[in-house]
Amino acid sequence: MSDKLDGAARTEALDALKARGWDLVEGRDAIAKSFKFDSFVAAFGWMTQVAILSEKANHHPEWSNTYNRVEVVLTSHDVGGLTERDVKLARKMDDL
Repeated sequence: MSDKLDGAARTEALDALKARGWDLVEGRDAIAKSFKFDSFVAAFGWMTQVAILSEKANHHPEWSNTYNRVEVVLTSHDVGGLTERDVKLARKMDDL
C-alpha cells in the first residue's frame, strides 16, 4: 500500500505526467489519458502487456477499449487518491 501523493512530490509527479499527456480527472483524485493505436489488434496487444505489468504490481487501471483507442484512468482505490503506484504505472504505460 502507498500513501497518497501530496505537497511537492504530488506537484512534481503531476507536472511530469501532464507533459506526457495525462490530465487530472474532474471531481476525482485520479489521472486519465487516451491512447490511440494503428489498429484494434495493436490496442489490444498493448492492453495485454499492461495487464501483465498491472497484475505483477497488484495495481489495476480503470480502462475501456473502442477499436484503436484505450481510455485509461488511474487512482489508488485503497487510499482514495493518487499514489506513487499510479505514477509508476502511468510511466510504464507510456513507455510501452
